[in-house]
Amino acid sequence: MTFLGFILRNLWSKKARSIGLAFAVAIAVMTVVTLDVTSSGLEKSAAAIVSVGKADFTVAQKGASDTLTSTIDQVELGRIRQTPGVRSTVGVLVATERIDADNPVFIEIGINPEDLAPFGVSVVAGSAYAPAAAHEVMLGWRAAANLGLKVGDRFRANGTWNTITGIYSTGNSFGDAGAMFPLPAIQGYNRLPGIVTLAFVKVVPGASPATVAARIDYAQPQLTTIRTADQFGRADRTLVYLQAAVNGSTVLAVLIGAVIIGNTMLLSLYQRIREFGLMRAVGWTRRRTVSLLLSESLLLAFVGAALGVAMSIAVVTVLENLPVLKGILHADFTQGAFWRALFTALAMTLIGALYPMIRAAVLSPLEALSHE
Repeated sequence: MTFLGFILRNLWSKKARSIGLAFAVAIAVMTVVTLDVTSSGLEKSAAAIVSVGKADFTVAQKGASDTLTSTIDQVELGRIRQTPGVRSTVGVLVATERIDADNPVFIEIGINPEDLAPFGVSVVAGSAYAPAAAHEVMLGWRAAANLGLKVGDRFRANGTWNTITGIYSTGNSFGDAGAMFPLPAIQGYNRLPGIVTLAFVKVVPGASPATVAARIDYAQPQLTTIRTADQFGRADRTLVYLQAAVNGSTVLAVLIGAVIIGNTMLLSLYQRIREFGLMRAVGWTRRRTVSLLLSESLLLAFVGAALGVAMSIAVVTVLENLPVLKGILHADFTQGAFWRALFTALAMTLIGALYPMIRAAVLSPLEALSHE
């Protein structure tokens, strides 16, 4: 019998123990991967919001609870425009509203019509709304298709009926699935006169976006600039807390899982102590005995990791379709999530199996064979 065959036979002969260990690994992996995927999905949504406009970087309020609660007033916006190296600044107010069951978090963007072109908006049908219109709106082409609306139709939002004057495209799937209103109108709907959520900045040709962003950060410490996905945490504390929860859950899962695996494998070692004594008596070295236990543990870890990822996919699918989370949670199974799953499974298994392996290595054949 081959060494691999011997490992499989041992695991199969103790099916309940093997299934229990693999399931323990799977539960830990499922928890960690689900949190990681959720965090990545929310971060991706935040990235989509701040990348709707065609800009070199985005300015938001520092330390806001989330991106949509950022507030920038007209004084701050004026100082951004006066910063050396700034070519143009577009202030927008971003809000969300439940339109229907299929659109529980519908994006609404308030922007002045003269800023549409600098913002990267192309009107593909109809025309832009008037600057001070109270009941006019443009729909993104994705939103228009999803809602079955066209130019001239009426669209209910913010408690009023609005005439659709045009259909637009931004080249950003997130922005194209929303609607745009005159900035004063949406400020009034949300009782935020003179306030914008984000400022999208373009620098003059030849200027360094990083240098201009640093000037804004220094001159207005209450604001923060966002140029890369790694900087979202500056303006969205929720993402920071969620990522900390992911890291904390990984450590906790490894420690709890290691205790469960260690106890189970130690019990298995006592049950198989005469078996190990016999193997040592017929010539098995300490290294080969440890290799047997290590190989059994690693095989269970890989099985548990695969099962955990499958369970996570099922759980996330269910969460995405819950009425309270539909349209909010968008799963993002990144390569990092799968590496985290493998790390969690291997770490908890190796730590848990460490003491039983040491016990097996120092076990003398005579002591093992005389064990009752």
